[in-house]
Amino acid sequence: MDEKSQIQALNRTQPALPLSFGYSETRTHDYARHGTTTLFAALDVATGEVIGRLHRRHRAKEFLAFLKEIDREVPEDLDIHLVMDNYGTHKTEKFALGLPPGLGITCTSHQHQHRGSTW
Repeated sequence: MDEKSQIQALNRTQPALPLSFGYSETRTHDYARHGTTTLFAALDVATGEVIGRLHRRHRAKEFLAFLKEIDREVPEDLDIHLVMDNYGTHKTEKFALGLPPGLGITCTSHQHQHRGSTW
């Protein structure tokens, strides 16, 4: 499970011009900006399926909503083992003692320090 915050929501100001003989498709250089969004995504490594959601903000509240979404979408007979990085959203008071009770999720690596890593 991971999240990508501050994704810029952009649209081109003009439609792309189609291909023609000897010319590739062309696009304008300018964009209309529509703010930012946050992508939350979880990968099932066994099947390759992804659960993904967009949220306008990136707080513990949205993180918890995404965890509940994972819990709802995964069949009850399967165990959920969540591997997370040490992002600040995971370190708030809500998660200081681990994940909230009632979720069928086991956290296998929480707040792991990647020493010397650049990723």
